[in-house]
Amino acid sequence: MLIRVGGNYRTICLAKGFTNPINFFVLFAALCRSPSIMHQSGEENGSGGPVSRFLRLIRFSHTIFALPFALGALVVAANGWPSVRILVLVVICMVFARTAAMLFNRIVDWSLDQRNPRTASRHLLFSKSGAIVFLIVSSAVFLLSAAAINRLTLILAPVALALVFFYSLTKRFTSATHLFLGLALAIAPVGAWIAQTGRIDLAPIVLAAGVICWVAAFDLIYATQDFDFDQREGIRSLVVKLGISRSLRLAQLLHLLAFVALIVFGVVARLGALYYWSMPLIAAALFYEHRTEKRDLAGINRAFFQSNAFVSAVFLAAVCADRLAW
Repeated sequence: MLIRVGGNYRTICLAKGFTNPINFFVLFAALCRSPSIMHQSGEENGSGGPVSRFLRLIRFSHTIFALPFALGALVVAANGWPSVRILVLVVICMVFARTAAMLFNRIVDWSLDQRNPRTASRHLLFSKSGAIVFLIVSSAVFLLSAAAINRLTLILAPVALALVFFYSLTKRFTSATHLFLGLALAIAPVGAWIAQTGRIDLAPIVLAAGVICWVAAFDLIYATQDFDFDQREGIRSLVVKLGISRSLRLAQLLHLLAFVALIVFGVVARLGALYYWSMPLIAAALFYEHRTEKRDLAGINRAFFQSNAFVSAVFLAAVCADRLAW
């Protein structure tokens, strides 16, 4: 299959891509980077076909953040190549759980989003009734896919779905909503580990802690865009509670904790030198993210997508290089 990555074309064999997590991720990333899907200014309008509008509604491009951590955990848990069956089921669970979570968020915030200047046109992308239908379908696909993996994923799937839904409600009663978003995404590596091993171990818990801190940090940066609106509407967030400057300092601390967690994950999972050699790249990306101007919308969006996509991609590449190179 011929796909375009940046300004270049790259050929990936579909059969090989589905058994190679790196090729699979490159293919997925190319789809996410499509101009019709990327998060850009003016994206929240009703232009484009129904598929394009739906993908913009659920911010499909942001799936690229959590997916590499799930795939990385899967490779480590398998100590090499996961089976095609497990790989495909894990990706299906990831995509449809996130789709369901995003649709639930859009539905419960439908009127709120219309009052926010940044998201005022979001409701034009898709009808609310259509979003409800796709929420039900996405939830069902996730639950059925999880049930097909093993007994523990069957038992925990409803809990995972409830947790990712719960995040959308937290802004109404707690300022720690950013940590709950981190928890929602941190389910991915733990779920992938359970899918491969049928049990919960220390390594995915450490990785999940890192994901929580990493997500909460970049969500704090992203939330500075809505400071005035959230303050006016009485929406709870740490940005409203602490102010922008203190929130950005907290984001720096959380990114530091996330970086430490990635190193500890390498120790617990007994990863080799190839993994640790990637850490300076991740540190540089996190540092770059904090170079963004506090209220520069374009800069925040650039840091939000590019830096975090780079961090997750480097993590996956490092894990695969360590576990699959020999």
